[in-house]
Amino acid sequence: MKPLTPPFTDETARAKVQAAEDAWNTRDPDRVALAYTEDSEWRNRDRFLKGRAEIRAFLAEKWASELDYKLKKEYWAHTDNRIAVRFEYESRDANGNWRRSYGNEMWEFNEDGLMRRRYASINDAPIKENERRL
Repeated sequence: MKPLTPPFTDETARAKVQAAEDAWNTRDPDRVALAYTEDSEWRNRDRFLKGRAEIRAFLAEKWASELDYKLKKEYWAHTDNRIAVRFEYESRDANGNWRRSYGNEMWEFNEDGLMRRRYASINDAPIKENERRL
């Protein structure tokens, strides 16, 4: 396998998406934050984050409240240093209410393969536990 750095091929772009899915499913904010540049820019719903430290804090907060989190990412398209994905994840809150969140992400990487931009459009839908599919 070639390094997961730009310029991406079909094979390396798909591997990058799978690596991101695997990392996010660990729910380890320290590990996941290392995939982003020190000055990475994010849009996540209505939140705008700047830098690895803010991303790490956001992820710690996210996974403290989104219990039993399970994510699936799907490769959509790529160019030399950008990848587009479709995703969905399911989680429950402390009261046991389940939801499915889904949407699209646009990623841009630096020459070392670290993500310098992540723009996510996310929708949420309440679901019953027996409607879970992940």
